[in-house]
Amino acid sequence: MVVVGGVTRLTGSGLSIVEWKPIVGTIPPITQEDWEVLLEKYRQIPQYEQVNKGMSLDEFKGIFWWEYFHRLLGRLIGLVFFIPFIYFLLRKRIDQELGLKLTCIFMLGGLQGLMGWYMVMSGLADNVYVSQYRLTAHLGLAFIIYAAMFWVATGLISPVNIHSSDSAAIRKLYRFAGFLVCLIFLMILSGGLVAGIHAGKAYNTFPLMDGSFIPSALFVLEPWYRNFFDNITTVQFDHRMIAWLLIFLIPAFWFKAKKLALTRSGHLACHLLLLMVMIQVGLGITTLLLSVPLAFAAAHQAGAVLLFTAALWVCRKLR
Repeated sequence: MVVVGGVTRLTGSGLSIVEWKPIVGTIPPITQEDWEVLLEKYRQIPQYEQVNKGMSLDEFKGIFWWEYFHRLLGRLIGLVFFIPFIYFLLRKRIDQELGLKLTCIFMLGGLQGLMGWYMVMSGLADNVYVSQYRLTAHLGLAFIIYAAMFWVATGLISPVNIHSSDSAAIRKLYRFAGFLVCLIFLMILSGGLVAGIHAGKAYNTFPLMDGSFIPSALFVLEPWYRNFFDNITTVQFDHRMIAWLLIFLIPAFWFKAKKLALTRSGHLACHLLLLMVMIQVGLGITTLLLSVPLAFAAAHQAGAVLLFTAALWVCRKLR
């Protein structure tokens, strides 16, 4: 779902469906007349006039299907979650605590649907693309839902971890892991801003930006805080700086973990976290140097999910 959402953004497909019909919208266009009606509605928004003017019906279909499948996946996830939830609830297989957790996750899923439409609305009237703020909020909420599902699931599968090392040392390492999760999440949000303002299309060199490690155009906008959200230079620089932090902090964490007597699965989780940050950094640099090709950009977004997962799993193993 996250990867399809990323591809939808990269292909400029997110505004191809200008209405939100949770039930009726499940049925795709079938006849030629259906397609013509949808294309005519798309022609009424600024993106068509300023970016895709003269788009043929076949070209429109190319962007429509990405957005359609993204929305369809959202509905499917809701059903796959809700139907078994009710079944197990009626069979009394879910206790009160777990039931509350699952209800909260389901409500977050509903909120995500609303957030998605709120994001699309920002590109229907005055803007060519959706707001980078709403896009980042939509992405961040997706990762929060994912983290909640992962945490609840792994708690059911592996509720207790017994390590041989001193508990104080384990707690200290656990706090370090929690900080890494927060830092990775922050990097993901910064990546949302990068995608939102197309910052990846600029400064396609590494490690320097415009011939310098610290570019000169970091604070050209007024007031100064706008640069962190609207300035292509600053947004990309921030994303790079968080990546640099992770490049140093995750190996430092791995060395600390290696010295402790963790369970076998605990050490495996730490190894995978180290491996995943190397892969993700490699994907990020390649995506940048090649000016954001679709395949590498989608792989980079998938890598963010896997890196976030590895960090969450380390936290679960140390808890």
